Amino acid sequence: QVHLLESGGGLVQAGGSLRLSCVASGNFYSISAMAWYRQAPGKERELVAVVVSGGARRYADSVQGRFAIAMSSAENTVYLQMNSLTPEDTAVYYCNADIRSKQFRPGNEYWGQGTQVTVSS
Repeated sequence: QVHLLESGGGLVQAGGSLRLSCVASGNFYSISAMAWYRQAPGKERELVAVVVSGGARRYADSVQGRFAIAMSSAENTVYLQMNSLTPEDTAVYYCNADIRSKQFRPGNEYWGQGTQVTVSS
């Protein structure tokens, strides 16, 4: 059983910063990719940033230049550094991971429970 546990959300003023963390635990072989999604009230869940095990990263246009994603394979953890936050960044942020249970098997997708980020104006 694999679990993803997020932390680091909270309330911050516009222009401030937050750092989200997500650690994967359980019995598995490797992590292929980790990502952060977010869902604001009344909106669909959207991809914020993704990083693959080889290091390549991709960001949503709305956060490019403000957010940075990083993965520590040794710690099975993904981080999202969020700077210059605006009220439009207010959402529940979800961790997502593509994890292989065994070598040579395709990965399965896992989700965390989400962490609330609220940016006040």
